[in-house]
Amino acid sequence: MSHFITVRSPLILSDPDPGDGLAAGATGPTSVGPGEWDDRSRPSLFALAFVLGSFLLAGCGERPARTEEKPLAATRETAPDTAWPMTRGGPGLSGAVAGKLPMEPKTAWTFAAAGSVSAEAMIFEGRVYVGTATGTLHCLSADSGKELWRIETKDAITAAPAASGKRIFLSSNDGSLYALAADTGKELWRFSTEDKISSGAVAIKSPDGAADWVLVNGYDGTARVLNAADGKVVWSYTTDNYINGAPAVVDGRYLVFGGCDALLHVVNLQDGTLVHTIPANAYVPASIGTFGSMAFCGNYANQTVAFDVPGGKIAWVYEDRALPFFSSPAVNEKLVLIGSRDKHLHALDRVSGKVAWKFSTGGRVEGSPIVFSDGVVFGSSDGRLYAASLDAGTELWRLDLGESLVASPAFGHRQIVVSGEKGTVFAIRGGSPAPRK
Repeated sequence: MSHFITVRSPLILSDPDPGDGLAAGATGPTSVGPGEWDDRSRPSLFALAFVLGSFLLAGCGERPARTEEKPLAATRETAPDTAWPMTRGGPGLSGAVAGKLPMEPKTAWTFAAAGSVSAEAMIFEGRVYVGTATGTLHCLSADSGKELWRIETKDAITAAPAASGKRIFLSSNDGSLYALAADTGKELWRFSTEDKISSGAVAIKSPDGAADWVLVNGYDGTARVLNAADGKVVWSYTTDNYINGAPAVVDGRYLVFGGCDALLHVVNLQDGTLVHTIPANAYVPASIGTFGSMAFCGNYANQTVAFDVPGGKIAWVYEDRALPFFSSPAVNEKLVLIGSRDKHLHALDRVSGKVAWKFSTGGRVEGSPIVFSDGVVFGSSDGRLYAASLDAGTELWRLDLGESLVASPAFGHRQIVVSGEKGTVFAIRGGSPAPRK
């Protein structure tokens, strides 16, 4: 079953300097509710830039309409705790951990990967899986960092794999989704598309509990549900432009994602039919984050946008400096936490969109944060991993790791795993184990 949507291309002109500080004429933070649009709600002027991150963009532009496949399935998220089984920790892509923030952090082990790393790690059943810009997937012992196996793909890996049972599902910029045996890395099946797959797959159960499903978005503009056992397409939904971010499951009913067509797509998870689209104001460069029936994302217009998914409307818009949000947000019951190229982590009230606090770093915050029950952890291109309190954004600790941290951190096996642009994988543990849920 195919779905075609005609959209108007957003305007993109010149970019203010994407480096430090405020661009000329930039204003302070703004939060705009529905029905309150003003000039600041329109896309800011900026250039389309390549960004190393959990999504490695190759640009947005109009795609010709195409035809595709057919229909069926669903589930809902469980909060991650001692595992990080897929990108952003679970099908809702919330970036949330049920346990407490590890304190008195120390580097437990490091591993030298085969190339630069912008991909988020996946942590599952005592193993850490991390991909590189050279196309290598490393499987490491979560206890020691010892390599257990590796496989090679034909292009960069820019996102975390997903785990389901004894299989893992790896997306690659070579245009393929690989199903691999978790214990050996042996290829079980491969699904190939017309373009790269730069975002992570999402693993869920079918609604009747009888089968495992894999949700995957491609740069060919298509969202697909595959049967995890054999890679056969259950249903697909086709847009008119590129998709960079992973699909999220919202309220157990919807598959939701943004793309280069400047729309948030809300698709029936049961059969792949379009429920509605919501204007996102500008290109959406990364995965969304969700909480309950709400979705949140950054866009190319230097905004963070909140969506009422069932209602099909924007709830609020936040703007600060004239610099874009390339990070995917982490979301809990109170806050939306999102990094920006303005070198800050922004904490926004989840309901109103008003800024609660901002945390300044020495570099761009392009990786996505993890929110714990009592704090938030995030990396910066200044080479430091930071932890801040949720109430006021007070610094709790920092670790200088000596490599630009573009990859998003992951949490599992009672440790934070984050990788650097020079290819070092770091496992960070607290002075005492993080408690279980």
